[in-house]
Amino acid sequence: MRYKITIEYDGTNILGWQRQLDGPSVQEYLENALAIITPKEEAKQAPQSSEQITCLVQGAGRTDAGVHALAQVAHFDLNREIEEWKLRDALNFHLREQGAPVVVLAVEAVSQEFNARFSAKGRGYIYKILNRRTAPILQKDRVWWVPIPLDIEKMRQGAQYLLGHHDFTSFRAAACQAKSPVKTLDRLDITRSEEEIIFTVEARSFLHHQVRNMVGTLKLVGDGHLSPEDIKTILEAKDRRLAGPTAPACGLYLSKVLY
Repeated sequence: MRYKITIEYDGTNILGWQRQLDGPSVQEYLENALAIITPKEEAKQAPQSSEQITCLVQGAGRTDAGVHALAQVAHFDLNREIEEWKLRDALNFHLREQGAPVVVLAVEAVSQEFNARFSAKGRGYIYKILNRRTAPILQKDRVWWVPIPLDIEKMRQGAQYLLGHHDFTSFRAAACQAKSPVKTLDRLDITRSEEEIIFTVEARSFLHHQVRNMVGTLKLVGDGHLSPEDIKTILEAKDRRLAGPTAPACGLYLSKVLY
């Protein structure tokens, strides 16, 4: 049986999605929970390189340390059928027992053809800036605090140059492993809700740090260090050194995976 799960997590004190040697990850928490639910002889074995893992959980994509998720998607295989609601509740019980900042929102039995990563047709992120003079308390580690006023209209003008099919080398992390820097950005909306500025971004796939690098650069448009037209120049230059800083991970949320 293959199961698709939808997951919410707080990335503040974990090292991102992927299992790490030096700290906790979302993948590790989920695999630990599954190891309790499903005896080793009943679960599909992971590759030999991960032979200590009872059941391998494969995500729709990686998120970095500090990045949150509202609806990450993953899948795993079991050699027996478990009712969806029972599996969801059992996973959440054992996640709580670990003190994991992770919750499974939904479980769905799917066909063997489904793959959380390769079946995905699109991904959506939101990024939150708290734009006020005073620092956050309740939203600490959930937003990028920018105390100086930002011009949202100029940021919107700059964002228009990023929409569509482009070489995004200027917004690509040095460690990015994507074969090509060419991506199609389908959506980049910037809205304000009281003191929050919210970026809504959608594409089939993204380069490493692409969203955070775009937000960091558009923030410079908002505070007057760059003009909206500078975004076009930076994009066409294909030079990461010309773009703005990488926005902090704490403001980024994986909001959806489309199938």
